[in-house]
Amino acid sequence: MIQRRSVAIIGTGNVGVAAAYAMFNQRTVSEIILVDLNKERAEGEAMDLMHGQLLVGNVTVRAGGYEDLQDTQVVVVTAGVGQSSASESRLQLLNRNTEVFRNIIGELDKHAPDAILIIATNPVDILTYVSQKLSSRAPERIIGTGTLLDTARFRALIGRYYDVDPQSVHAYILGEHGDSEVPIWSQANIGGKPIRDKVVMGKHFNPDVMESIFDEAKNAAYKIIAKKGYTNSAIGVVIARIVKAILEDEKSVIPVSVHWDGEYGIEDVCMSLQCVVGIEGVKNRVLPDLDDAEIEGLRKSAKVLKESLQQIEI
Repeated sequence: MIQRRSVAIIGTGNVGVAAAYAMFNQRTVSEIILVDLNKERAEGEAMDLMHGQLLVGNVTVRAGGYEDLQDTQVVVVTAGVGQSSASESRLQLLNRNTEVFRNIIGELDKHAPDAILIIATNPVDILTYVSQKLSSRAPERIIGTGTLLDTARFRALIGRYYDVDPQSVHAYILGEHGDSEVPIWSQANIGGKPIRDKVVMGKHFNPDVMESIFDEAKNAAYKIIAKKGYTNSAIGVVIARIVKAILEDEKSVIPVSVHWDGEYGIEDVCMSLQCVVGIEGVKNRVLPDLDDAEIEGLRKSAKVLKESLQQIEI
């Protein structure tokens, strides 16, 4: 029988540790198993977190191997290889990460066949697609973190402009988690009040300001990396949010990377769409009424991803 709240994290780099820290503090899990090729690193991270157990509660963190994952309900994959040199192309990096994932997914299919997989390694849409192709589990049980982080940044910036709690802002970024992502202005609202071309709480919808808000959300990672070398804190919280939605069977609508099967005329690619997420993974999809420009933007996003997929060996 699957343990109700056991979660594994594959990879104890900056993102994996941030995700473990977020779940540990939020107490959404009962057990976190850290798996890494560097077993001592995984053991050290587990020990470090466990020293805070008194202040958090009965959340157990331990290092382990794939053979320890038979009772896990969710497995988060943050492992991957970085660029080996400035001369290595993006395509070469993609192919090396595909080989890494071939091993990871093979081990997970063997030792944790019933777990839902959350893919967080970048490029997340490509590697979500690769994972679905390599795995024997149903595609709705393999979810990429996608544009949930972009959407969180987007709502925070809109909230700041309108001086309102971002949780009262309903706006999405869909498509690729990357340069071709698409802001869905046609559906953006605050407390049910549409904001496009409207005056909300005395603030006009200024297209130039809104475009700068989107650009800031889209390019945030570049700025953070330039300042601190990597991003990890917010994506850790994003991972914890998706895990919570699954374990608590929330059936929350979250923008995550999934396989498209004809939505808006797009198919055979993984990228973000509003999905109903719960104990079974992706339970359903929510298809908003998009305008023509937004649909065209998503089709361009899919084209960008497909061009990369056509060049890698799965």
